[in-house]
Amino acid sequence: MLLKDIIETQLKIKKMNLLRFGRDFKPDEEIILRDYLAIERTRLANERTLLSYVRSSLYLLLGGIAFFQLEIFPNFKYLAFASLFFSALFFVIGIYRFTLLKKSLKRLYYTFESTNESAKEES
Repeated sequence: MLLKDIIETQLKIKKMNLLRFGRDFKPDEEIILRDYLAIERTRLANERTLLSYVRSSLYLLLGGIAFFQLEIFPNFKYLAFASLFFSALFFVIGIYRFTLLKKSLKRLYYTFESTNESAKEES
């Protein structure tokens, strides 16, 4: 009976952690070098991801323009419009995700900074 309760409790904890996606992280200690470097790595990875979205968007834009230039195949106009649509969609999604993570990192970093400043003032 006790083992069954422990297993059910652990399964409930795992389910709850899967639903949160890790966006509600609250720092409980002051920032150390390892944490600062992790934030910087995440920031740089966010910039690389934005650049890959922009690159994919530009490739789709060029593909759409190339499909418009093919006069031999008039049915490719639909493919050209779809390519242009997805180009704009990739660009908007990339900008949205970049700003969302950037705001989250700023909030986390400023929370670390405010806890560091308050700890220094108390000392």
